Amino acid sequence: MTTTFQAKSPAAAGRTSRRAFLKQTAATAALFAAAKAALPAGAFAQGAGPEVKGTKLGYIALTDAAPLIIAKEKGFYAKHGVPDMDIAKQASWGATRDNMALGTKANGIDGGHILRPKVHLYTTGKVMQNGQSLPMYTLLNLNEDGQSISISNEYKDLAIQKDSSPLKAAFERKKAQGKELTAAMTFPGGTHDLWIRYWLAAGGIDPDSDIKVIVVPPPQMVANMKVGTMDCFCVGEPWNEQLVNQNIGYTAITTGELWFKHPEKILGMRADWVDAHPKATQAILMAVMEAQQWCEKMENKEELAQIVGRRQWFNVPVNDINGRLKGNINYGHGRKVSDSPLRMKFWGEGGAVSYPWKSLDSWFVTENIRWGKFEPNTDIKALVDKTNRSDLWLAAAKTLGVAGVPTSDSRGVETFFDGVKFDPADPQAYLRALKIKRAQV
Repeated sequence: MTTTFQAKSPAAAGRTSRRAFLKQTAATAALFAAAKAALPAGAFAQGAGPEVKGTKLGYIALTDAAPLIIAKEKGFYAKHGVPDMDIAKQASWGATRDNMALGTKANGIDGGHILRPKVHLYTTGKVMQNGQSLPMYTLLNLNEDGQSISISNEYKDLAIQKDSSPLKAAFERKKAQGKELTAAMTFPGGTHDLWIRYWLAAGGIDPDSDIKVIVVPPPQMVANMKVGTMDCFCVGEPWNEQLVNQNIGYTAITTGELWFKHPEKILGMRADWVDAHPKATQAILMAVMEAQQWCEKMENKEELAQIVGRRQWFNVPVNDINGRLKGNINYGHGRKVSDSPLRMKFWGEGGAVSYPWKSLDSWFVTENIRWGKFEPNTDIKALVDKTNRSDLWLAAAKTLGVAGVPTSDSRGVETFFDGVKFDPADPQAYLRALKIKRAQV
């Protein structure tokens, strides 16, 4: 078969070229439109932008969740290219765990405001359903200090402060009457569990045999104390301040008095989400770090209290938040301190509060070994190295132009209110020095 090609006149060829050009232009425009619809806003123009516009982070109604909320309210997420962040209230730390296990693909959350030891407990599967591991990363420390241990007015005459030992005899008398003793915290192996256990044990009270330690969600602490179902509790703010304002109990000690500048909540995220979205992770980190800087400024404290107190966030009166936030601590029964350095801290020089020091993670793992949550032969360093992403924090800080950032992963030797020291280079020595413990070392 022979095919014959017929030459076209110059005019005809010109018309064909124009038609082809117009078709090509239309096709190219359609391609750009399709690409724009498929990719995050601005990604086609600025190829280095976040992979997604946002994700869902959980929080509990506690003052230390403020940076996640402020980053939304003040537009920091949008500034860094993740405008669609959903900051979702969780009913309890147990609900946070369950929703974290689901992830947003199953209508859960991909990260959020969590108790710092939860990263280790989730990753190892210790508190997960069927012991299933949920790999997690610690991205930044949201705050230092700002929690408290409060006591029922039943023990008002004892005027308990740092020393918990006077409670021992009182507890024994109550037990002899056939009454149950309870100390409440917010999640097994979490920060509040560890603070109240440390404090009781320092006074010679065994938290596993002398009293029953129970779990109560933070927003339910005051109501439970009011009806007499607990003797003492450890929780974050604003619930200790609310307890005092309602004259139901009093604060014995703030956790900053137990361990000054102790780490508390973190921004923790599922490892699989972070690994799949490195640019979006950096955007979230930078937004929250900017929010931490905003929260740290004293001139912003009143507005901060007003924002988080709103119905859609905490639904708590501003006066239950702003006092301790500013360092004005009303312990109850006439004991007050103004402008205290024990106030909650969000940033610090060079971001030292926000930086996720690995040495501090080592203490949390060690303390959970103390109480039997982890085995004595747990490789502490390996677990911390696996879960702590201080490298991502440093990258975000560099992009933000933060000066004077930490140059080491260790904050050095830590000293507690009872004189006990923790050397992150020798956790076993710390464990051996403790009198009340479950671990045999």
